[in-house]
Amino acid sequence: MRSAVAIMAKTPLPGLTKTRLCPPFLPGEAAALARAFLLDTIDTLQAGPEIDPFIAYTPREAEPLFRALIPPRFGLVSQPEGDLGVRLAGIAGQLFAAGYGRVLLMAGDTPHLPAVTLREGISRLEGADITLGPCEDGGYYLVGMRRPAPGIFSGIPWSTAEVLACTLARARAAGYSVVLLATEYDLDRVEDLVRLQDDLARGVIRAGCRYTKRALAQAGVLRRSRRC
Repeated sequence: MRSAVAIMAKTPLPGLTKTRLCPPFLPGEAAALARAFLLDTIDTLQAGPEIDPFIAYTPREAEPLFRALIPPRFGLVSQPEGDLGVRLAGIAGQLFAAGYGRVLLMAGDTPHLPAVTLREGISRLEGADITLGPCEDGGYYLVGMRRPAPGIFSGIPWSTAEVLACTLARARAAGYSVVLLATEYDLDRVEDLVRLQDDLARGVIRAGCRYTKRALAQAGVLRRSRRC
């Protein structure tokens, strides 16, 4: 049974990604950080030969940019138009239709996520219908499925602290069994970047994060945080 893992990615260009970091960062700096997060997440996926990795990108016209960015082993799938729920359901549907028995969709802003968490997200699908990786802010950084489950993405109040709870409620109401993975934090605020920089300095993160370390230093994250 082949497994597909897709990173949900926006084009890392100024004004299009990580806009919640502006200010204090300039749009170009925020885009550079987003690009670094994506490259480190790609590195993490490359460490898993038992999966087929994809970038689920948006907007559609960004295909050449992503084609130049990804390693040859990666596939590309275009996100459909619509809210995040429509896009998640659409990408999962495309991958199941391609013959995959397990599909895992992950965020592009958790470059510190260890490869072992991704492997667990897939392996736990042997005994559960859905795996979810909770974020501390009430969302989730990962969702895995062993069959299409578009209903779990419908009617969710995206970008709120209720995302995970509502998704769980919908999954359980539909009769799906759900396994929760370790809780992580994503990188939406300057405070999150400072936390990551500190965790990297203390060696508590197992992921390499080589691009993110460089981008954090170039952006002067600690200096920016002191000004806020």
